[in-house]
Amino acid sequence: MNTSSSHTTGYGGWPSPVSAQAVVQGSRGLSSLAVDGDFVYWVESRPEEGGRCTIMRRKKGQSGGGPQEVLPAPWNARTRVHEYGGRSMLVNNGVVWFTHFNDQRVYRMVIGEAPVAITPAANIRFGAFELDAPRNRLICIREDHRVSGEPENTLVAIPLEGMSEGDVLFSGSSFVSAPGLSPDGKSVAFIAWNHPDMPWDNTTLWSADFAADGKLEGLTEHNPDTGESAIDPQWDAEGNLYVLSDRNNWWSLYQVSGTAFTLLSPQPEKSETGGPAWQVGKHYYRIRQDGSILANVVQGAIGQLYLLDRKTGEMRLLTTESAAVEDFVESDSALYVIQDPQTRPGELIALSDLTADSPEVSVITTSSDSALPPAWVPAIQEVSFPVGENAKAYGTYFPPANPDVTATEGSAPPLIVMIHGGPTSKASPTYSVSKYFWTSRGFGILDLNYRGSTGYGREYRHALYGEWGVTDVEDAVAGAQWLADQGLADAGKLIIRGGSAGGYTTLAALAFSDVFKAGASHYGVSDLEALAGDTHKFESRYLDQVIGPYPERKDLYIERSPIHHLDGFNAPLLLLQGLEDKVVPPNQSEMIFEALKDKGIPTAYVSFEGEGHGFRKSENIVTALNAELYFYSQVLGFDTAEPLPEIDIAGPGK
Repeated sequence: MNTSSSHTTGYGGWPSPVSAQAVVQGSRGLSSLAVDGDFVYWVESRPEEGGRCTIMRRKKGQSGGGPQEVLPAPWNARTRVHEYGGRSMLVNNGVVWFTHFNDQRVYRMVIGEAPVAITPAANIRFGAFELDAPRNRLICIREDHRVSGEPENTLVAIPLEGMSEGDVLFSGSSFVSAPGLSPDGKSVAFIAWNHPDMPWDNTTLWSADFAADGKLEGLTEHNPDTGESAIDPQWDAEGNLYVLSDRNNWWSLYQVSGTAFTLLSPQPEKSETGGPAWQVGKHYYRIRQDGSILANVVQGAIGQLYLLDRKTGEMRLLTTESAAVEDFVESDSALYVIQDPQTRPGELIALSDLTADSPEVSVITTSSDSALPPAWVPAIQEVSFPVGENAKAYGTYFPPANPDVTATEGSAPPLIVMIHGGPTSKASPTYSVSKYFWTSRGFGILDLNYRGSTGYGREYRHALYGEWGVTDVEDAVAGAQWLADQGLADAGKLIIRGGSAGGYTTLAALAFSDVFKAGASHYGVSDLEALAGDTHKFESRYLDQVIGPYPERKDLYIERSPIHHLDGFNAPLLLLQGLEDKVVPPNQSEMIFEALKDKGIPTAYVSFEGEGHGFRKSENIVTALNAELYFYSQVLGFDTAEPLPEIDIAGPGK
C-alpha cells in the first residue's frame, strides 16, 4: 500500500477507480474454438448487447489482422440444451452451422451471406455438433420439448442442407451427450445417463459404427453398471477409443477396448482431467496426430494445459500463467487456447512450436478492452482449513488491494464469503474485475470451494451428497471464522453472498448460523420443495443426490429450507432476482423477502425484467453491484467513497 498517503481510511469505504460500469464495460466471454482453412473461429458473448453470443474469426498468423464478426446482430449463437447450453457452433469449408438462441433452430450460414434455417420452427433444441462428412450431415444432441412431460433427449443426424428435425440414432436414456466421431467417419461414441444420476455420478459410454443407411450398428455398452462418471469420448487416427473417467477418484484418461479401461500415463498428483458436464460439447483433452495428448489438467482451483508425451511419460506445462482453460484446438501451424490467467483478463492465444522449451505466444483477442495496473490485483492465497470430523475445505483468499490507501491501524477488513453455484462446480482464482470491485474498496474475499466442489476428486465432490445445506454451510462458517482468527477478517463484518445454488447456501447460512452479519442472495433457493417440483429436466432429480429422494424424504426438504426457518434469520439480507428465471422462479425470492420484511429484518428485493438464471445485460449487472455495495454500507454502517443509487431497504425505521 502507499504508506505516504496523507490520511488513513477505514476498510469498506476506500475510493476506487473500479466502478460497477468498469466490470462490464468492454467485457466479453470467449468460448467454442474452431479452426477452418486460414481462420480461427470462436464464440463471443457480449453483456453490452444483452448477453448476445456472436461468432468471430481471425486469420491465422502474426499478420492476420484484427478479429472480424461474421454473425451480425440480432443473431445469437447459443443453445439451450440441458438449459445450460454449451457448444452451439460448427465451421467447415467456410460454412457455419449454429443454433440461434431465440428459436433454437439450427442455421446454415455461408460466410458473408444470410443464415438459412435447416431445422423446422418447432419446440426443439440442438447442440454439441459434430460433422459427419462422409454422409453430409451433423451429428448432435436433440432435446424435443413437443412431447408431454419431460423433454426427450436423443442423438440425431441432421442433413447439412434442406429442412429436417433430425433422424434419431439413439434414444431411451434420460440424457445423451458428448458425441465424438472417429477421424475416418466410420464410428461414433457418446455418453448417456438416467435419472436420478447426474453426469458427474454415473454415465454409460457407448460406441457404434455407421451402417450403410447411416443408422448405428454394433452398438456397444463399454461400462455397464460401473457407477463411474465417464465423459468426453474421443478417437485417435488409428480408431482407438478414449474416455475420461473418475473410477480412480480423479477424472483421468483411459484407452477403451470393449469393457477394458487402460489408464494412460499418470497426471500430476491430486489432479484430474475433466469437470462437471453442465454444458454439452466441452473437450478436456485432444489427441494429436503423433499420439501425444493435450490435456486440461485441474489441480484444486487451478486449471492448466499440459502436453503429454505417451512414449516418455513426460508432461510439459504449456500455459504457465493460466488459472483456468476454457477451450483449445490445434491447427497445422499453432495451438489456440482460451485461458484465464490470474493477473490479467482472459485471452485467446496462439502457441507455436510446441517442441520448444518456451513456445512463442501471441495474443489474438482478450475478454476485456482494458486491464487494471498490477498494484490493484490482489496477491491471492490458496487456503485450507479444518471442517467436520478430520476433514478440510478449500478456498482462495483475496486480500484488499488499493495502492492509494492506508488502512486504519490495527483493523481488519470486512470479509465476503463467495459461494459458487452448482453446487457441483468450483471457483477458480482467475482475473476478476467483479472481485476487484470489492477488494479495491477494502473488502477481503474468501472464494470458497466447499465440500462438493470439483477439482478435488470424486470423494470430495460426493461429500456433499445427502448433506446439501449442512456441509456447505459448515464450510462457509468455518472458513469465515478461520480467516477472522488469522486476523485477515473483521469478525463483526462477515458477509456471505452467492448465486443460484450459492444463493441457497447463503440463505441457509443466515437461517442456521449467526456468524454472518449480512448476506446477498442472487436468485437463490429458499424453498427446496418448490425447487424439487418446479425446475427443468436436467436438474429435476439433482436434489435426490444432494438431499434425498422426494417426497420420501420430505422431512429433509422442510428441515433445510430457509423459508421454514425464519426465526433463525437475524442478519440483513439483499435479494436479487431475474423475473424470467426458469431454474429458480422469482416466487422463491419473493417469499423470503415478504417473510423477512414482516419479521422486521432489514431486507431489500431488487428484480430485473428480461433476465433469466443469471444476469447477462450490462445495465442489470451494474445495478446489482451498486445495490449490493449500497446495502452493505447501510446495514454495516460505513460510508462509501462515492454516491450510490439508493435502494428501498425494508426494516426497522425504514
